[in-house]
Amino acid sequence: MKVLGLISGTSMDGIDAAVADLRLTGDTIELTPLRADAFPYPPHVHADLLAALPPRDCTAAKLCQLDTRVGQAFADAAAQTLAQHPDLELVASLGQTIYHWVEGDRCEGTLQLGQPAWIAEVTGLPTVADIRARDVARGGHGAPLAAILDALWLGGRDDRTWVALNIGGIANITVVTPDTSFLAPSHGPVAYDTGPGNALLDLVARRVGLHQDEDGELAADGTVQRDLLDLLLREPYYARPAPKSTGKELFHVGYLDGTEHRLVEDVMATLVELTAITVADACRKHGADVVVASGGGVRNPTLMRALRRHLEPAELCVSDDFGLPSDAKEGYLTALLGFLTWQGVPANGRLLGSVTPGRGPLRPPPPPEVPVSKLRVVEVPDASG
Repeated sequence: MKVLGLISGTSMDGIDAAVADLRLTGDTIELTPLRADAFPYPPHVHADLLAALPPRDCTAAKLCQLDTRVGQAFADAAAQTLAQHPDLELVASLGQTIYHWVEGDRCEGTLQLGQPAWIAEVTGLPTVADIRARDVARGGHGAPLAAILDALWLGGRDDRTWVALNIGGIANITVVTPDTSFLAPSHGPVAYDTGPGNALLDLVARRVGLHQDEDGELAADGTVQRDLLDLLLREPYYARPAPKSTGKELFHVGYLDGTEHRLVEDVMATLVELTAITVADACRKHGADVVVASGGGVRNPTLMRALRRHLEPAELCVSDDFGLPSDAKEGYLTALLGFLTWQGVPANGRLLGSVTPGRGPLRPPPPPEVPVSKLRVVEVPDASG
């Protein structure tokens, strides 16, 4: 079936939309990437989302308005995609995370905006949403859910330890060893947020009127400030054991108070080093042999050079090398999560999410008779818009 996955990450740049053809063949899911697009938020919605983030407060009225406006933006992205793929059968939405509530080593709650009723109303298609909330309710962290895709996709390739790295606003990893099993929770993948990816870099870029330093030029022109780096590395989050998750509730604009007097280029160079060191330390802790990177940070050559340096002797590659476009991996993850729920296949030990009906009655298929244990990406010449 053809599934549309929709997500807006912690960078809040806009909505990633990915269309996948997903098929169950025995114990294997075949995923064919068909199309990936990015839809920017309307400027006023983007501005209001940024203004609602910690350390600022947000009223119930503003949350209601944002939930509606984000839902309408997701619905518009879905409608535009449906016009190109009228044979879509299902939509899955991870929405826009606005707050992730963590106390110590527990995630107590998570809130995603983007009311799915707008998507179902505009497209007429059943829509799977609130996927993270069910994972939190079962005792998980609701993030990173990429572990579900990564375990199916990278598991059983060889006897090496593979680490899937996503560099969005927050960086996260999934560790897949030869013993990792999607079917056995006791042998499931280790997955957690390592710390900031692009979040702090984007905040500093805005000081000089840029949306982000995507090509890494500012950081490349700067010098790592050892005193600042040492101070940032003292953050207690890095020493916490997994599972753990974080977000802009911790790594927000106030986190960089006191750096305003430093050269922007030097702060950027230091933050690139911070991301590279914290990611590499986490990968090294798990004996990574191969690191497969995806997310917006892959487009930053300065960050990728720093990662490669700190990860050695582990091999650093990108998800494109294995058929999944690095810019759209989370969109395809979302499509996969919706497909699993629709097919009655538990992920993380539970059926995740809630289903909002489309124009017709809900008619999901019976659950598969053979347990799902693998995912194969069917490579196509071009899976972009």
